[in-house]
Amino acid sequence: MFGIETLGGNTQAAVLIGLVLLEAIVLYVGYGLLESALAKRVTDLIRGL
Repeated sequence: MFGIETLGGNTQAAVLIGLVLLEAIVLYVGYGLLESALAKRVTDLIRGL
């Protein structure tokens, strides 16, 4: 998909770990922003306010 299969074994493992870490950071920040933007609305909706 990213062309990392042409790299050597150790380099391929390091790149894959880096990509997974980058994905985790993006998801963490994205869900944090989503939660801060919608948390009050959702809790008010659940409470019926």
